[in-house]
Amino acid sequence: MGGSWLQWAAILRLGLIQTAIGAITVFALSTLNRVMIVEMALPASLPAGLVAWHYAVQLSRPRWGHGADIGENRRLLVIFGVGIMAVGSVLAANAAIIMAGSLVFGIVLGILAYTMIGAGIAASGTSVLTLLAIRVEPHRRPAAAAIAWIMMISGIVVTAAVLGQVLDPFSPQRLAIVASGVAGTAFIVALLAVGGDRAAPATAIDRPRPVETQSFGDSVKRIWREKTTRDFTVFVFVSMLAYSAQELILEPYAGLVFGLSLGKSTQLAAFQHGGVLIGMALLGFAGTYIQGDRTAFLQRCTVFGCLASAMALVGLSAAGFSPAAWPLRPMVLAMGVVNGLFAVSAIGMMMSLAGADRKSREGIRLGVWGAAQAAAFGLGGFAGAAGLDLMRHLLGSGPTAFATIFGAESLGFVFAAIVAQRLGCRAPSSLAGFAAAEEQSGGPTG
Repeated sequence: MGGSWLQWAAILRLGLIQTAIGAITVFALSTLNRVMIVEMALPASLPAGLVAWHYAVQLSRPRWGHGADIGENRRLLVIFGVGIMAVGSVLAANAAIIMAGSLVFGIVLGILAYTMIGAGIAASGTSVLTLLAIRVEPHRRPAAAAIAWIMMISGIVVTAAVLGQVLDPFSPQRLAIVASGVAGTAFIVALLAVGGDRAAPATAIDRPRPVETQSFGDSVKRIWREKTTRDFTVFVFVSMLAYSAQELILEPYAGLVFGLSLGKSTQLAAFQHGGVLIGMALLGFAGTYIQGDRTAFLQRCTVFGCLASAMALVGLSAAGFSPAAWPLRPMVLAMGVVNGLFAVSAIGMMMSLAGADRKSREGIRLGVWGAAQAAAFGLGGFAGAAGLDLMRHLLGSGPTAFATIFGAESLGFVFAAIVAQRLGCRAPSSLAGFAAAEEQSGGPTG
């Protein structure tokens, strides 16, 4: 049975799929957002609405996860997902170009494009996570989670850097060519990553274990009766809401309160993402070599990461009242580190929880939690920005308004830590025992 575990090479190949997803995502959600607002002079609400719609489409994640559980070929789900993402990103670029001349037709095409992008992320992302949850040995799961997300962020960073070079000087024709290049390259990378597993045993990718109930509705009802599943759904939603709410207000905070220029405030994102990568790498390394119950270790790291993120936000809030005395960049870097620590430990915990009952319901559980994450990200950015506008209108003070929003986010992280701690209290029966049984048997069942 040990041969059916995914080895490091296979885990890295799955990470390349995450890299491909990240590359398409940064083009569709970031680059095209700027193109529509700046180059096409369209209302900012238009790309914001399309991005929100792509998150709404990702609420279909449970259905994709259920498909992986009941026998749909996971390899094909990954290829299909990245494929429709790629086509959708090309359509999105053309929609942005068309909007300049025919707004209604461009919007219709944009809705179709972002529907495809959202569905592709849901299908491929859920399938990759399911594979990691089922086929990665318990002691490798922290590192596997770190690898997957580091490679996704690497795809975002590298693609953003390349796009910055090849899109200047801007023209619609150049945008269309670059869109095709990003989409084609990402799809080829995903094909090579999935194709590399053809020599592995069929059980490693294609052959899910039998399930008791094959109805999607019945499967959802069954897992929703599990308190651990419900609590973890709440944890994912609240923690990711707090995590994403500061995304659109950090750079305005740096400019309005600290007086940083556009270039310097933009560099803060690099510091934050750099910190996230450091936190992810540290957790992945420590989790691989830690002795004892790794599930409990991940749970403790999740709680610590949430509380540390809350403290970082409190510090960020306080800094606004005496900006000359607070070094903003180190603070943002530190916040990124604890955010990365929290994110990877939560993902590792998610992978352990997904297969805790050994009933081949990993896909639908991960789908439910992925849908909660998508909903949180869709609401978080809007809630943070809208809340800031409201507080600035009511309070009339930049630092106080920002501090109020950052404080609310920190309370969200504290609540998430409480929920994660409650999950840990049930770990011996629902999680740790499962992990120990896997380690003793030498591989997954089925």
